[in-house]
Amino acid sequence: MKHKKIVFVCTGNTCRSPMAEAVLRAELKRRKIRWYTVLSAGLSVREGSEMSENSARALREAGVVFPENFRSRPLTENLIEEATVIICMTDAQQQMLDRVNVTSMRYLTGREIPDPYGQGMEAYRACLAAIMEGMPRLIENLHLGERSGA
Repeated sequence: MKHKKIVFVCTGNTCRSPMAEAVLRAELKRRKIRWYTVLSAGLSVREGSEMSENSARALREAGVVFPENFRSRPLTENLIEEATVIICMTDAQQQMLDRVNVTSMRYLTGREIPDPYGQGMEAYRACLAAIMEGMPRLIENLHLGERSGA
């Protein structure tokens, strides 16, 4: 079976979307769900940037494994077309993209994920907590435990 692609999207692809990518990967691995590829991308990206130090720190504190060599990538037309579903951190980002395969964290989990960029460590921890709290609902709403999901 061909892997289905899930892409998380935020602004710069250094804070929220890489954290969401890492959390979903970890949860799918924990549940032994193997037929998804999880990526992240940004709408306004300096390509090749590292994950923000505070995002990486929050993930480490929470025990969530992520690739230490993570690099940001822009959301390209090709990535949009390849994706089974694109999940934006905010409704405004979803509206900017306005595609059939684009949804938002609020739609899937009941809340938007505010941008912690430029704020203190507590904002990054709160951002990660919101992502982690919403992940079971996201998995359920996308039917990711079923082979026909997403």
